[in-house]
Amino acid sequence: MNLHEHQAKALLAGYDVRVPRGEPVESVGEAVAAASRLGYPVVVKAQIHAGGRGKAGGVRLARNEAAVREAAEAILGHVLVTKQTGPEGRLVRRLLIEEGVDIARELYVSLIVDRSSGRPMIIASAAGGMDIEEVAIETPEKIQTVLVDPAVGLQPFQARRLAFGLGLKGPAFGNGVSFLLALYRAFDGLDASQVEINPMLVTGDGEVLALDAKLSVDDSALFRQRKVAALRDIREESPLEVEADRHHLNYIKLDGSVGCMVNGAGLAMATMDIVKLAGAEPANFLDVGGGASADQIENAFRILSSDSSVRIVLINIFGGILRCDRLAEGLIAAVRKLGLRLPIVIRMEGTNVEVARRMLADSGMDFTPADGMKDAADKVVAKLRAA
Repeated sequence: MNLHEHQAKALLAGYDVRVPRGEPVESVGEAVAAASRLGYPVVVKAQIHAGGRGKAGGVRLARNEAAVREAAEAILGHVLVTKQTGPEGRLVRRLLIEEGVDIARELYVSLIVDRSSGRPMIIASAAGGMDIEEVAIETPEKIQTVLVDPAVGLQPFQARRLAFGLGLKGPAFGNGVSFLLALYRAFDGLDASQVEINPMLVTGDGEVLALDAKLSVDDSALFRQRKVAALRDIREESPLEVEADRHHLNYIKLDGSVGCMVNGAGLAMATMDIVKLAGAEPANFLDVGGGASADQIENAFRILSSDSSVRIVLINIFGGILRCDRLAEGLIAAVRKLGLRLPIVIRMEGTNVEVARRMLADSGMDFTPADGMKDAADKVVAKLRAA
């Protein structure tokens, strides 16, 4: 689950991570009032679940009331297009009004879970700021990494090593070490999958602050992170993904034209891979799970058919807990009820597969059976090209 910047900073501050003073607002009047309380200059920041806001005009410095009003009116209620939103952009419904701070240096630090080692990893660079992606590509030697043993957490010697690598000296060194230790405590305590501070700011007097913050929390841990779960802003999420979540379906919208319905995350990933290898692009990741009911299959079809980019549906099911005949029954009912006109290619194996194939063949509907995953992908591509 992703959070807004102001939410992330409030949570991090609870773990003693230093952040600038700021207030979230939802109107121009609230923005002016917040700026008056904080004192000028202030920074007016769009609050959307996407990076690149500064380059897109979503972050503006204001030195007086007129400038705050002008910035708030220019951002609030408008669609902001950044490199991470796609061309459709995101509607800005909320702003963060934040105190201006003295910027001496901009650094970068993030925490993620390193999949190869199964441990938290800290990534840090003295070349922080908006162009950190270019730094990673052009000068990777400027980026340092530290793996953390989750049994003991980030150790002070590791934090000092990172601080040395960031070139921190004097008061900034001690403050930087404290900042890094607090940041790891927050990462661990919030069950985060990612914490990114870009930039990690050093002021003229050696204070270290999180000038920006991105925080993502592991969905599987939300049952014990109730306060975090309450911060979810579904307006920032894909409507189809929200609808799928409501029906306990695992769905992620992608950019292709092949709607995929699969049971099992591993099979879903393999299905997307073979679709791409065959020359098409998947429109989604959709895992109906091992024990999908007829209602879930119907809801899955409704979600797939609601995506205007889907031109064909590929169903790839291994019948175990979800028997193939139950799938066929659900498919036939869903197509009849929804009046679905999209071509459907089906590859099934497992329990009662022969019964299911007869049911589909006798339904009088235009289902295209496939013998194996490669055959299914090839038939999908052939139908797309013939359309």
